[in-house]
Formats: sequence, structure tokens, C-alpha cells
Amino acid sequence: VQEKLGRAGHGIKQIEGYDAANWVLLDYGDVIVHIFDQKNRLLYDLERIWRDGKEVDPQTLE
Repeated sequence: VQEKLGRAGHGIKQIEGYDAANWVLLDYGDVIVHIFDQKNRLLYDLERIWRDGKEVDPQTLE
């Protein structure tokens, strides 16, 4: 994710949770990336909270 967003011109501002690795947040300013393990993804259910948000397929980033 970091590599592809970097190539697309998005510089990372902050990374949180990398050491614990159950919820990693990558802050790119205009773009926030949440990476969860399965347990925390089900617990926090961000898809429900952000259901109106735009989904981006990382495979389409240049």
C-alpha cells in the first residue's frame, strides 16, 4: 500500500499501530488507510461507519 500510494504521489504523514499490527493506520493527509486483523475488523466495523465513503481498489493505483 505504501509503495503504490507513494508512486501515485501521496506522501505518508504518519503511521500508527505498526508494532502491534492488529490495526495499522496509514495517514496520507487526504487519504487514510486502515489495515486490520480479522478480529479487529469485525469489532470496529468501519465499513458500516463509512458506508457512504468511496472505495478504492489498490490494484488500480499507478
